Amino acid sequence: MTKQEKDQFSIEVHQSITGIEPETWDRCANPPWRPYNPFVRHAFLKALETSGSAVAETGWLGQHMQLKSGDGETIAVMPCYLKNHSQGEYVFDYGWAEAIQRAGGRYYPKLQISVPFTPASGPRVLVARQDQLRQCRAAMADASDQLAARLGASSAHMTFVEADEYTDFGEFGWLQRNDTQFHWHNDDFSSFDQFLGVLSSRKRKNIRKERKTVVEAGLDIQVLTGNDITEEHWDQFFHFYIDTGDRKWGTPYLTREFFSAVGETMADDIALVMVRNNGRWVAGAINFIGGDALYGRNWGCIEHHDCLHFEVCYYTAIEFAITHGLKRVEAGAQGPHKLARGYLPVTTRSVHMIQDPRLHTAVAD
Repeated sequence: MTKQEKDQFSIEVHQSITGIEPETWDRCANPPWRPYNPFVRHAFLKALETSGSAVAETGWLGQHMQLKSGDGETIAVMPCYLKNHSQGEYVFDYGWAEAIQRAGGRYYPKLQISVPFTPASGPRVLVARQDQLRQCRAAMADASDQLAARLGASSAHMTFVEADEYTDFGEFGWLQRNDTQFHWHNDDFSSFDQFLGVLSSRKRKNIRKERKTVVEAGLDIQVLTGNDITEEHWDQFFHFYIDTGDRKWGTPYLTREFFSAVGETMADDIALVMVRNNGRWVAGAINFIGGDALYGRNWGCIEHHDCLHFEVCYYTAIEFAITHGLKRVEAGAQGPHKLARGYLPVTTRSVHMIQDPRLHTAVAD
């Protein structure tokens, strides 16, 4: 971007998402020319902040950027945080941090351009007009570099970006990195059985066996959306979330208040799967509904039942996507075991700008 082009824009940085009007943010985040993404909504990011989940006290200090044209109109926004750790990102850079610290440098703080605790690909530079995409991305790349230098951050990391954003930032000189997730793709299936029909005999038999195991356990599985989701459901689901987090990963990232906040402002974007055994809630999974995808996020249980995780997180999600005409199910990070259940490997992408030229070269190599 030339100096003349840079002079056409101004950047404002906000430590809270509430510093930007919801209507202004959402006009850039979900314009009519691209599929709706619930995670870049103002309401979602605000829920993370107001609930105490992604705030300075937990190592996520907002540095949200607002790009304005010369006449003061907001033309792009970007969720950004100053971080003193690498938790809750799902793109692991611990090796980079150790390397620079061994060399006598300092890796933290760093800038993280992402949606906290959400390993789902989507736009990161949120642009209202499609014809301004590249110039807004160039302006935000330059602004990120300057902000990192001003704050003493070692680097800026934009994670789970879409393919065209990945290409543009690579051309701006950011380092590019790939990983893999496993997504289910809807080939215009009219039913779950039709989907099973395209699988190998071995996979088809295994899935039917797993689903039959859950049916024979006599469990009651409900998919709740909108006003059907109550505070009682959130109380129970948070119990599952905390119990599973404590047993597997340590302290969970999301607070109880977060679920009430998204339940109040984004209920129509949520598909909450809840499971009862003899009238008692025992397991659940939360999904978010996008314009063309269902995003599986958190799961938890307080009773073990064979194959229940597969039913709730994978098969019920597939049935929901088929019923609602969604193109894919993104079931979150990790999980090569998803291959046996009809999910396929998909490339995920991130881009990284590292201030120290020595570390930049080492990482590039």
